[in-house]
Amino acid sequence: MTWGNHSVMMQFVFLTYPSCPELRVLSFLGVSMAYALIITGNVLIVVSIQAEACLHVPMYYFLGSLSGVEMCYTAVVVPHILANTLQSEKTITLLGCATQMAFFIALGSADCFVLAAMAYDRYVAICHPLQYPLIMTLTVSACHTGLCRAFFLITTSYTFIAATVLKMHSVAGRHRAFSTCSSHLTVVLLQYGCCAFMYLRPRSSYHPQQDPFISLVYTLGIPMLNPLIYTLRNSKMKGAIGKVLNRNCGSLTA
Repeated sequence: MTWGNHSVMMQFVFLTYPSCPELRVLSFLGVSMAYALIITGNVLIVVSIQAEACLHVPMYYFLGSLSGVEMCYTAVVVPHILANTLQSEKTITLLGCATQMAFFIALGSADCFVLAAMAYDRYVAICHPLQYPLIMTLTVSACHTGLCRAFFLITTSYTFIAATVLKMHSVAGRHRAFSTCSSHLTVVLLQYGCCAFMYLRPRSSYHPQQDPFISLVYTLGIPMLNPLIYTLRNSKMKGAIGKVLNRNCGSLTA
């Protein structure tokens, strides 16, 4: 028996894309608009943090890092979704699938690590406000994030935050502490809630038809909502974005 050299081309075929031409166009437009909002919102956040000196603190550095990671995170998947929406053959090679999955998992993990660092930052700001400038350096945060599991660090941070808030006698103090971390907590619940629903569902409630919708939620929905959550509830961030937009509009009209 003799063996020769053979090349095998393995491909995966996507079955969940709409087949109707009208629905394909609508899907393409909807995904394109969501992706444009993700890029625009996150770019505005990154540029505003770089441009405004009042935002040069760890809290906003982490927010800028989160925006950068999420732009890369969506760029791994969304362009391929858009291309497949319009193509007649909706396939991906084995190598392409493996490469995409590797980047997607790596960037998703980075997203979780940044969220963990942000949780630690909020813990220090609320539980140790007088020591915040000393404790909260980027080096210390990176060490804590690297040594601990992301979700464990988030849970521990918010456990201490809740205990500290409950000890406050002032209603105004409680409200101020809650508003400090409410945006981050909302993003964490969205991120981990979606992942938990996707991967921790009991078999009795599993329906394959739900998977494409849930995938779109954490691939497009959450990255699109995050800039809105962080800007609408943060007066400094809104002010910085307003200044950046006014400067750019002024330079265009000049």
